[in-house]
Amino acid sequence: MIPLSEAVLLLVLLVNFAVLAASRLTFTIRAAAFQGLLLGLLPLAIHHPWSGSTLLLAAGTLAVKGLVLPRVLLWAMREAAVRREVEPSLGPLSSIAAGVVALGIALALANRLPALDPAIPRLLVATSFTTVMVGLLVLMTRRKAMTQVVGYLLLENGIYLFGLILAGRVPLLVETGVLLDLVVAVFIMGLVVFHMNRELESLDSARLSELRE
Repeated sequence: MIPLSEAVLLLVLLVNFAVLAASRLTFTIRAAAFQGLLLGLLPLAIHHPWSGSTLLLAAGTLAVKGLVLPRVLLWAMREAAVRREVEPSLGPLSSIAAGVVALGIALALANRLPALDPAIPRLLVATSFTTVMVGLLVLMTRRKAMTQVVGYLLLENGIYLFGLILAGRVPLLVETGVLLDLVVAVFIMGLVVFHMNRELESLDSARLSELRE
C-alpha cells in the first residue's frame, strides 16, 4: 500500500502535468488551488507526531495556497474578461513531453543527493525539483500574464516542497515569511494584470513593450 505522503506527492506531480496540458485559465487556476490544498496536507502526512508549528504551517498553507490566492486570481481573471491561453510557445503535447523530461532530470538529481531522514518520502525531492522546473516552463512558454502568475505559484510550490525536508528544524517564522512574500507578490501581480488589461486591452505579456511613461 502506498503511504499517504507519497500518494499526495503523486497527485502533486499529476497536477503539474494537468497545468501543462491545460488551455483554459479557470482550470489552470483551480488546478493550482488543488495543488495548494495538497501541499497543506503534506506537513501532516510527513511529520509525526504533530507539533503546534506543524499544524500552524499546514493551516496557513491550506488557507493561503488553497483558498486566498486562487480567489484573487479568479477575481483578476473575471475583471480582465479572459478565459483561454492564446498561442503558447509550446502546445499541450510538447509541454507534457517537456514535463516528462523535467521529471526524468529531477529523478536523476534526487538520486545523487545524500540520503534523507527515513521519515522523509523518497519522492519529495524529485517532486520539488519537477514542480520548480514546470513552473519555469509555464513562465517561459505561456504568453498570458495570468498563466504566468500560475507558473510563479508552481515555482514557489516547488521551493516550499523542498523546504518541507527541514520543516522540523526551520523556525516557523521563516515559513510564515515565505507565505507572506507569496501573498504580496501575487497581489501585486494581480494588480499589474488588471491595469495591463485596462491599458492594452490584452494580457499578452509580449505587448508590455508598448507601455510608455
